Amino acid sequence: MSATTTFGVDMTDPEPIRFLDDEGRYAPSASAAEFAAELENLDESDLKQWYLDMVAVRAFDTECTHLQRQGQLALWAPSVGQEGGQVGIAHATKPNDHLFPTYREHTVAYVRGVQLTAIAGQFRGVTHGGWDVTDPANGNCHLYTLVLGSQAQHASGFAMGQVLDAKRAAGSTSLAPGEEGIATDGATVVFYGDGTTSEGDVSESMVFAASFQAPVLHVMQNNNWAISVPVARQSRTPIYRRALGFGLRAVQIDGNDPLAGFAVAKRFLDQARAGEGPGYIEALTYRMGAHTTSDDPTRYREADELESWRLRDPIVRFEGYLRSLGVSEDFFADAAKQADAIAKAAREEILTLPEPGPDTMFEHVYSEPHPLMDAQREWLADYEASFAEEGR
Repeated sequence: MSATTTFGVDMTDPEPIRFLDDEGRYAPSASAAEFAAELENLDESDLKQWYLDMVAVRAFDTECTHLQRQGQLALWAPSVGQEGGQVGIAHATKPNDHLFPTYREHTVAYVRGVQLTAIAGQFRGVTHGGWDVTDPANGNCHLYTLVLGSQAQHASGFAMGQVLDAKRAAGSTSLAPGEEGIATDGATVVFYGDGTTSEGDVSESMVFAASFQAPVLHVMQNNNWAISVPVARQSRTPIYRRALGFGLRAVQIDGNDPLAGFAVAKRFLDQARAGEGPGYIEALTYRMGAHTTSDDPTRYREADELESWRLRDPIVRFEGYLRSLGVSEDFFADAAKQADAIAKAAREEILTLPEPGPDTMFEHVYSEPHPLMDAQREWLADYEASFAEEGR
């Protein structure tokens, strides 16, 4: 429990929702009790897959940092330390759900079926946008967003579309603020960090989500630093409290605990699809690496702080939990080999990614052929041809 007073108001907060302690022992917080039922249908094979997802992405993440240092990627945004909450939340989603990430949700994208080379391709600068998801059971993961905050409005707009589709199916074309919610086939999830909460786009997106009871879940990964600005300088109170003010159900979780991420996201997404409105998760985590490969975190944070969070590494912690369940040493040895093979294969594929043709920039704007795209494609072809005609 933490207690503070702001402008004379007692701002006592419950302990963040967690099921695993820092050593990976199953020790639910009091605040986790109401979400425990969401874990009942998980079995050991599910938990093993979560672990495999995390170690594969960690190995890939490390490889991409090396590739950027070698000049093979223009930039890289590491997610080391943030895999725990991501893997739980991603596995709580359903195929019809649509996800709007930022640029650090590598585990989320991987779980949803995005190829690792496609993720790296955006940072290598060999894609004009859009990626194919090969697993038909997943998908619906939008391209990474570099203009932070905009994805929150995209998510609310998409979720409002989900509401309107459901109303049309029920024989209504009405979409007015203040109406009761309606059940939808899918929900929307948007991810961003603590720094992005300072942008107006996020607040505006929550206004629309609450007003229209849109089936959207905000996942705010509070990794303590907005590049070099500490979260304490951005907000005098826990950030999830802002969402409560907009009318969203909101909680704070241990963002390094995959079980907490899964349980809360599953409950909130089920409620959103049932027409009960939007939710908000503040996942307390830590960016153990740099903000991006152009950043030097040693200039603004202390080594002791980093070390304290290394002791709460979500992969090490989850491994401890699996070992307590009796998972064998052979599994972890095999997982390490699989992760290494995946990272090495991704590296080789990244180095051979083809340069995109100019036409590809028009391929992912609309789902169906569009005359505007045809006209722009023709204009570009004529423009490029004019250089040859003039001998330039």
